[in-house]
Amino acid sequence: MRRTVSLFATALLLTGCAIAPGADVSPENERDAEAFSTYLSARFAASEHDLPGAARYYGKALSNDPANQSLLALSFYYSSTAGDFEAAGKYAQSVVAATPDDRAARLALAVIAFKRNNYADVRRQLTQSAKGPFTALTLSLFDAWAAAALRDNAGIGKDLQQLTEQKGAENMAAFHTALLQDYLGKAEAAEAAYKKAMTSPAPPPRVLEAYGRFLERNGRGKTAELLYRSHLRNGGLATVVRPGLARIAANQKPESLIRTPADGAAEALFGIAASLTDGQSADVSILYLRMALYLRPDLGLANVLLADRFETLRKHDAAIAIYHTIPPDSPYYRMAQVRAALNQQRLGRGDAAVVDLKKLVAADPGDSESWVALGDTYRAAEKYAEAITAYDAAEKAIVTPARRDWPMFYARAMAKERLKRLDDSEIDIQIALKLSPDQPELLNYLGYSWVDRGRKIPEALAMLEKARKLRPYDGYIVDSVGWAYYQLGRYHEAAKTLNVAVLLVPSDPTINDHLGDALWRYGKKIAARFQWNHAITFSGNDDEKSSIERKLKTGLSEKPA
Repeated sequence: MRRTVSLFATALLLTGCAIAPGADVSPENERDAEAFSTYLSARFAASEHDLPGAARYYGKALSNDPANQSLLALSFYYSSTAGDFEAAGKYAQSVVAATPDDRAARLALAVIAFKRNNYADVRRQLTQSAKGPFTALTLSLFDAWAAAALRDNAGIGKDLQQLTEQKGAENMAAFHTALLQDYLGKAEAAEAAYKKAMTSPAPPPRVLEAYGRFLERNGRGKTAELLYRSHLRNGGLATVVRPGLARIAANQKPESLIRTPADGAAEALFGIAASLTDGQSADVSILYLRMALYLRPDLGLANVLLADRFETLRKHDAAIAIYHTIPPDSPYYRMAQVRAALNQQRLGRGDAAVVDLKKLVAADPGDSESWVALGDTYRAAEKYAEAITAYDAAEKAIVTPARRDWPMFYARAMAKERLKRLDDSEIDIQIALKLSPDQPELLNYLGYSWVDRGRKIPEALAMLEKARKLRPYDGYIVDSVGWAYYQLGRYHEAAKTLNVAVLLVPSDPTINDHLGDALWRYGKKIAARFQWNHAITFSGNDDEKSSIERKLKTGLSEKPA
């Protein structure tokens, strides 16, 4: 801010510290107080991931202190992540005036130049950007698309060579080589690159879609149909496969996936954003997705991914708003509506979620994902009978279950278990295990249910030990193993294992209670009471507390035979 002394005085005012009676509160001090308040509002909005709010407040703070480079950088960043590229462009010009090689500002200016079809300016902005391992990928892709617009084949070749030399970028290099050759009308080179990008048994949706469209446009509808049908069982590719087969049946030819160089740049930004999957990269991913959508507003998958990133940040209202922008004729519409409803449920608006999901299943009763989402929403509201009915409809829609369907059977098993339909619950878990035999959740659920019911304990222990190997730091699985040892009378092993479980999940009353039981049987009665006291402290269940209180008074009965 402008003056440290003045800001310190303002801070005192804002925190309620004493000011001498009769002290002069001048207009200058009032301005400083307002400036500091604006800055605090900006900081708060940023901490809450309120991107439009942060952009607005940082912009206002910058107008109070125009020479402050930190405020300028923050104003630029939050305008970009909020999608306001008119403001971001102005800020970026000021940033590069002070720091000519600023990467983010040069990239934003290149994006704006793409939007204006000023390809020479795109390349000029890129040449003036600082280079680095991450930015080199973006700069190479951007320059290649600008070079394609200018028909600079040598430039394209140089950019693609730089791209292929970057470790981990081989698939992206193959994909964009195909897109570039396709855009330039070089069908033979494009097909070779598409085939290279399609080497995975489950190719990324954008790669499959681009290659399928390429085949359709080049009069090879039968080949495209075979390609689509080979991926029919992969539910994650349904948004590509179904529209492709529908076009072929109607004898319609699609547009190319990339219509303009700006589309190519948007695809590059989308691909990089999609690769940033960890939670800490969510803000950077949002920045790239905003740029992609600025260049290509109809890039529906970018909107889906943008909403997903807001979910990662737990900004569920923002995610819902983005999902609702996807139009009904988009292949991603139903997926977006399901995800919007699940976000409603996360916000405690279960009734609204149910209403929306019922509309979806009424419109298409064969959509298993909508039925599963409805079942999950009912289960979250503890309406287990309704949940089971929805899951039954999902199973009917699925027809032939595949590996990816195991979570539905697992969810239905949990709903049945809550209604004390234990044998039916076990049947669903067994089906889920056949579909996906190495899922730790399933192994733990079935193994623990057997242990808790005193059934097939040796078999249960084998399942639980397998689950523990697959997920060694899951405290609940470790607890299940320890409890199986306990039920087998192996109290020393039970106490050791349950102690590890308590370290992994320190405040779970059931795990503390189990450890107390094992310690008592092993002869460590003082330590057992210590764990039972912990269990009472952590428990919110009156029946559970009563049971533990009885053990604190009288201990456990004689060891069972």
